[in-house]
Amino acid sequence: MTLQEAQTAVDQWIQTNGVRYFNELTNMAILTEEVGEVARIIARKYGEQSFKPSDRDKELADELADVLFVLICIANQTNINLTEALLKNLDKKTTRDAQRHINNEKLKD
Repeated sequence: MTLQEAQTAVDQWIQTNGVRYFNELTNMAILTEEVGEVARIIARKYGEQSFKPSDRDKELADELADVLFVLICIANQTNINLTEALLKNLDKKTTRDAQRHINNEKLKD
């Protein structure tokens, strides 16, 4: 699935099942909540915190998909083409960071 296909699929889901998009502020709050759930899993699976019984069934892939879904909602309702935005962002990073990471002593084995 391409980013454009994902944007279309999310929009179709919203129109069919979600009634309408939540407003941008609500979606920003939901995005923050979903990112927090990703952080919770990573802190427990890869970090030093232990799982609570209520957290054991949570899957990182599902939580990342929740983040992506809400991010796509925000892009759709603000008329952002994520394919174009990502390509532009990669170009910016490539230009800006052409030597930055290669020369970073902290990244050398």
